[in-house]
Amino acid sequence: MNLTLVGAGAWGTALGVLLHQNGHHITVWGHNPEHLEEMKRNRRNQRHLPGVELPQSWRYEPDLPLAAREAETVVLAVPSRCFREISSRMGNFSGTAVSATKGIEFVTGQTMCGILRETMPAARIAALSGPSLALEVARGVPTAVVAASRDPAVAHDVQAWFHRPTFRVYTSDDLAGVELGGALKNVMAIAAGVCDGLGFGDNSKAALLTRSTAEMSRLGVACGARAETFAGLSGLGDLTVTCFSKLSRNRTFGERLGRGEPLDQILASSLNVVEGHPTARAALSLARKHSLYAPIVTEVHGMLYEGKEPRQAVSDLLNRDSRAER
Repeated sequence: MNLTLVGAGAWGTALGVLLHQNGHHITVWGHNPEHLEEMKRNRRNQRHLPGVELPQSWRYEPDLPLAAREAETVVLAVPSRCFREISSRMGNFSGTAVSATKGIEFVTGQTMCGILRETMPAARIAALSGPSLALEVARGVPTAVVAASRDPAVAHDVQAWFHRPTFRVYTSDDLAGVELGGALKNVMAIAAGVCDGLGFGDNSKAALLTRSTAEMSRLGVACGARAETFAGLSGLGDLTVTCFSKLSRNRTFGERLGRGEPLDQILASSLNVVEGHPTARAALSLARKHSLYAPIVTEVHGMLYEGKEPRQAVSDLLNRDSRAER
């Protein structure tokens, strides 16, 4: 199959390696022509995925409409903040569009597939999500994810295209749950990183993950998702790896924040996008829209957008009124 990767970062490159191993013909688009030329020349994405050799047969195309012209499927792995603008440049595409981006648009509250329904109305739409660190996927470390679509036939097609012995793909028709789980866990991972930065222990993180799952599920159900999805790979699975792994951008971001580094300094020095930062703002907006209790999201938002000190945020989280577990 002719397949175009929209996004030349770590995740897009890792998925390209995987899809190439499954026999697909790969075209790569990225916003920086110099970066594409560097990848083509060196057969490495040294900026984002060091040490991973890229196939010689890949085609690199800086013109997006041209890159997608002959594609049967496009896989979008670009930051959520520019997802609408980039996908709208492929508005006439009528193949399958797979979102590999985990985020929520602040102004509309839409997930990435919600955006695709507006910007690429003729496309068959799906999302790929789950506990999948890019470097491990590129190196063939066993991984399991979920392909989700409102159309079960589309989900099964995506499953077939991506599935490998070391990359197990399940299917789901709960597109809202799979996407919201993938987006919200990044906010929770920032909180987990703050715990690490403040020197807290495993008890603290276990409590945080448990309450994060409950909070994610509450918000997801209010947005039309199924509660059980948040106990699966795109919920609890993705939450666990993102909160514990040293490879997690969002956890590392939170750890630096917890250690006292200034927020603007962390953002300026981050080579890769930290999706939990914009998602915290969008998640709190959704919670308020649905009149939901979301204490972890609220405190992360406070640290990122209201200048709240991490220790004060943790103190306020712990000193809330006692209540029943639910």
